[in-house]
Amino acid sequence: MGKKGPEIVTQDLHKGYKGEALSVLQEHGIRVWSDAEIRTDVTVFRGIILPRAENTDDKHLVLKLNNGYNIGITVSDITEMKEIGFKKAHYKIPEKEFPFDPSKPNVRLLGTGGTIASRLDYRTGAVIPAFSPGELYGSVPELADIANIATEKLFAVFSENMGSEQYITLAKKAAKYIDEGVDGIVIGHGTDTMHHTAGILSFMLQNLPVPVVIVGSQRSSDRPSSDAALNLLNATYAAGHGDIAEVVVSMFGPTSDLYGLLHRGTRVRKMHSSYRSTFRTLGDIPLGMVNWREGITHLRKDYNRRDPSRKVKLDAVFDDRVSIVYYYPTMKPDIIDSLVDNGYRGIVIAGTGLGHVNKPLYPAIKRAVDSGVNVFMTVQTLWGYVQMYVYDTGRDLMALGVVPLENMLPEVAFVKLGWVLGHTNNREKVIEMMLTPINSDITEREPYNGYLIFQGGVPEVQKFLKEFWR
Repeated sequence: MGKKGPEIVTQDLHKGYKGEALSVLQEHGIRVWSDAEIRTDVTVFRGIILPRAENTDDKHLVLKLNNGYNIGITVSDITEMKEIGFKKAHYKIPEKEFPFDPSKPNVRLLGTGGTIASRLDYRTGAVIPAFSPGELYGSVPELADIANIATEKLFAVFSENMGSEQYITLAKKAAKYIDEGVDGIVIGHGTDTMHHTAGILSFMLQNLPVPVVIVGSQRSSDRPSSDAALNLLNATYAAGHGDIAEVVVSMFGPTSDLYGLLHRGTRVRKMHSSYRSTFRTLGDIPLGMVNWREGITHLRKDYNRRDPSRKVKLDAVFDDRVSIVYYYPTMKPDIIDSLVDNGYRGIVIAGTGLGHVNKPLYPAIKRAVDSGVNVFMTVQTLWGYVQMYVYDTGRDLMALGVVPLENMLPEVAFVKLGWVLGHTNNREKVIEMMLTPINSDITEREPYNGYLIFQGGVPEVQKFLKEFWR
């Protein structure tokens, strides 16, 4: 290797390594990004030496195996190392302009960040927002087979950093492009609070003429098991070709890649921290199944159908002086008192059972209502209805001014209350708006198959899993 080569890479020679790990690399003359063979007493590993996060220990090397997965190797177990080759890392995926085909629908892809638009940050070891929507096309060229896609990167944030400012900007941008005649909107979003955004956009964007599809991934694009590409393909198909003109979430259906599910924005929730099929429709069934190669199979008929002549109703307001309180035994009244003292205008309680909290909270709740704070009750069971007429506890709470919200999901109630309080603080009007169903946030009944939780281990479920689960 010439003189110029080593000078270029020496700044990243042992990036992030220290102590024992650094000594092992130096002893064997191994650089970060080397294709290395590492021998231990147990086996031989082959892969790329990755940088370490700055805040990690000095006892391990990180190796990216040929199958794409990363492993940590304890340095004290290493008996021999040798460098097979070297290739300097390139983080960036080249952006490509989408080809235009007049026979295909026009879809606008709005990027907010999240795992579907991310890369691995080797400084901290975390996945950070980085890929622009244009870069996504560079890695998923099949998108051009589905639609003409124009992209705009609105934010580059993890979904926990989405808030009222982002909600309003997102709603206005979507409405703008819908008014300009796009055939559908796709929103790339982190999965952790995707159901919050789906809920608030269901209120901010009403009377939709075309689909608004929110999509993300549970596993980042640099992982072999990533669901990013397939989710994005399915979402783009639903936006450009589907006739469900509502705010929906499109994510993995089963654990395999057979199809994605289209969940109504007001009835969806993330239910597992890492499962790819984490999103579920609660208290109802999904609107449909989508496979970008085969089309959409509708599971319901009562959806808002695509109609380009319809005018979207933009209603992008939000008051973030709203809190959601998850009740727990021994909860003290100062939780409620602190919200009142800090100027909150609305409280959603996720209560136990049919909508209950303990009696020590009663004075604080009464003080909140008397102070003009709007207090609503949902249930932390997620499935089922608030039924506050059954027991004395519920009737007592209603007498204090707590209003039950039927089968509205707690997170949906939270964002709806913020939206409602963006319009008015008149108690009667607030209650009226909260109890007026919008996009099925409240339903008259839950279908027989709207509540299904399989209990693993019992014979009948194990039989089902062996015969049908894929």
